[in-house]
Amino acid sequence: MSGHDEGRKATDAGEQTLFEAIEASGLPDEETFVVHRGPKCLALLNAYPYTSGHLLVVPRRAVAALAELTEDEHAALWSTVRDAVAAVEAAYSPGGVNVGLNQGAAAGAGVPGHLHVHVLPRWSGDTNFMTATANTRVLPEALGETWRRLVEAWP
Repeated sequence: MSGHDEGRKATDAGEQTLFEAIEASGLPDEETFVVHRGPKCLALLNAYPYTSGHLLVVPRRAVAALAELTEDEHAALWSTVRDAVAAVEAAYSPGGVNVGLNQGAAAGAGVPGHLHVHVLPRWSGDTNFMTATANTRVLPEALGETWRRLVEAWP
């Protein structure tokens, strides 16, 4: 597979990225952890979060790179990122927020065939020995509770 295809997997509906499969699943948002559905983008919880409140903002159309977005998709992506930051700030009152994307497998993109932007609440001293030495994350709340908090806080 090429770098652009690594984030794709075969499904009954054909070749879909993980995010396309989640959207097409027909499952309720509280089961798939989709926090927001816009006409061009989704916001959903990261299933393996660094912190509680870790969101992914995803264009509905699978593209591997920012340059592949249309102007409308580009505007919708960053508008949705802005709303995701507002929701994280309202729900968690963090000391700061990290916003970033990893474009391509070499940059660490977990789904390199489908661009996504990470939005993470951060607090002073929020890293600890569990992540650094045991490669383990400890979260203070279940994903279902995180989903509920962010849905309620979405602008």
